[in-house]
Amino acid sequence: MLFVPILAATVYAAPVEQLDKRAACSSYTIINTRGTGEIQGPSTGFRTMNRNIQAQIPGGKIYNTVYAAGFDQNSALGTTGIVNQVKKGVQSNPNQCFILEGYSQGAAATVNALSKLTGANFDAVKGVFLIGDPLHKRGLKCNVDNKGGSTLKNVSGVSAALIGGIPDAWVNKTLDVCIYGDGVCDTTHGFGVNAQHLQYSGDAPTQDLGTKFVLQQLGA
Repeated sequence: MLFVPILAATVYAAPVEQLDKRAACSSYTIINTRGTGEIQGPSTGFRTMNRNIQAQIPGGKIYNTVYAAGFDQNSALGTTGIVNQVKKGVQSNPNQCFILEGYSQGAAATVNALSKLTGANFDAVKGVFLIGDPLHKRGLKCNVDNKGGSTLKNVSGVSAALIGGIPDAWVNKTLDVCIYGDGVCDTTHGFGVNAQHLQYSGDAPTQDLGTKFVLQQLGA
């Protein structure tokens, strides 16, 4: 059972087809941050796409962010864990690449980590992929539906009005994916945690979009 996170995001990115080709990453880590109520480990929202990515690009591993993902929506420990994991990785291997993934409360934890990742740590993160994001903010170019289209560009998530959001520098590294009617990221057409919010893990368009985005950001 997934739920809504706290804090707000401002994301800005081009459609997948327009994203710049990145330099190939020979070593990479996917930081996977789960949503409320999911047990510690990988989020169900990314399992299929991550299998596809690892099958196509060798040399990668997955780190599952350690935090409570509790119903109190306190994702601060998750944010700290994301930041620390990137910083430690860059210190041990300056050529290490990272992809950040966040589902629901995990999206909030991820968004809140971005402003804390600067310099070499910013450079090391090649892409940010969010699904069911409560911080989904109206009017941003990164706001895409599950097919990569702009039909949900002008909808807002349940927490979008709370705090600033994704820093401008992160715009072109991010996709903020929402399924029509998901009441967590699309309050115009849905309310709260509903069937659409729980759909991402089994939704082929979402998984295909995520696979394509991450492969492109990693330079495949």
